[in-house]
Amino acid sequence: MENLESDNNPNPETPILNHKTKKPKVVIVMGATGAGKSKLAIDLASYFPVEIINADSMQVYKGLDVLTNKVPFEEQKGVPHHLLGTISPNVEFTSKDFRDSAIQIIDDIISRKRIPVIVGGTNYYIQALVSPFLFDDLIEEMDDCCLKESFGDKEPEYKLASGNEDCNIDYQRLKEIDPDAANRIHPNDFRKINQYLGLYARSGVLPSKLFQGQAAQKWGRIDNFKYDCCFVCVDASLHVLDHYVEERVDCMINAGLLHEVYDIYSLNADYTRGLRQAIGVREFEDFLGIYLDKDYNADTEGSTNLSTEDKMSQVNLKALIDSDNIPHKDLLMESINRLKTNTKRLVRRQKRRLNRLQALFGWDLHYVDSTESLLGSSYDSWPRQVVEPSVDLIRSFLHEDDCTVPSKIPNAVALQVLDKRDLWTQHVCEPCGHRILRGAHEWEEHKKGRGHRKRILSLKKSKQYLIDKEAEAVTLGTEC
Repeated sequence: MENLESDNNPNPETPILNHKTKKPKVVIVMGATGAGKSKLAIDLASYFPVEIINADSMQVYKGLDVLTNKVPFEEQKGVPHHLLGTISPNVEFTSKDFRDSAIQIIDDIISRKRIPVIVGGTNYYIQALVSPFLFDDLIEEMDDCCLKESFGDKEPEYKLASGNEDCNIDYQRLKEIDPDAANRIHPNDFRKINQYLGLYARSGVLPSKLFQGQAAQKWGRIDNFKYDCCFVCVDASLHVLDHYVEERVDCMINAGLLHEVYDIYSLNADYTRGLRQAIGVREFEDFLGIYLDKDYNADTEGSTNLSTEDKMSQVNLKALIDSDNIPHKDLLMESINRLKTNTKRLVRRQKRRLNRLQALFGWDLHYVDSTESLLGSSYDSWPRQVVEPSVDLIRSFLHEDDCTVPSKIPNAVALQVLDKRDLWTQHVCEPCGHRILRGAHEWEEHKKGRGHRKRILSLKKSKQYLIDKEAEAVTLGTEC
């Protein structure tokens, strides 16, 4: 394909504004973990003068480069990357923080007549960027007006939880104050629980009230976007992604993942904030806690204050996998398998969320299929099935003002899912380990899942078996 708009031959005529709407044009590459989002974004630089803005909530942080699968510098091919490994690992980089940072970067990129390409699997970051409504903005507005009116110069007395142990207590407190808001979030969402309780303590306004009316109607709707967006979604079949994820975890282990996790390991750390939230950190907590603090620090009972250099000199973490004569080898392998399982669960969540954005909010997602490329069955499958269709789509988008008109407007039934009865209803699936689903859409999607259906079938068989055994016992008793 001809590189008409490559970095080596930039085209100053490339439109970066939709002249009908006066909205800046941005390209957004989405998809599940492992599908090939970052690779596609870098390849686009061979055709367009692009700069990449990372929208992965863990890759924004400094550190854990292997675990979070950051694109190594040598593989970036000279393409500028923004918000990639730039944030302190100890702070909470919220969706509002991402939006405020990304807007400035987009403005700068466009001012230099280049094309912003947003890349990432964190959909709530992208929603915050393109939607005119953000919950954090309302909180700030409430703080500005309500705090001054209600408290004056006096700070409200309220103590938020500081760790995981208090999370359940605070969630129960939120359920008492505002059961609707509690149903909307997960009981383990430490940050959101504290955010809701803090808002109520400062303003006296129930958080659930903020999600009603025009604000709720605007959230995520395509007709309210700040930008003229072209959504490219890199997809692959689930079983192929599962296999790829397992192989990638093994490669990460070989590349030093265990050393990275070791460096960030801390006894009784808070895993609800900053970089420690990344999948792959907590999975090794039990192993590191027992293996390093108990077995290798037996001479200093109860001590966890050895330096990284001292501990690393006592054990080569990579060698543990290759050896069969070490304590807690089973625990280590269990940690690795848990990482693979949780990553595959993330893939499923990301796919569900993409379906939700398309079905409920009318996002016009253009899918390209990377399945054949991940299988490695054909040398030209990546350029032919992923890169070329994406380039054709983006070229059309850049030269047409009406490219982002949604191909499927949400119908009345879909929009009903956005009302209070859906968004504020919490469902608990007992057969699946009391898993919590928020809203009718998540509940219906969960019931369609293969895992749920297998558990239900198994339960039905078990109940039928018990009924048959009871009937057999009654029959035998009668005969006696």
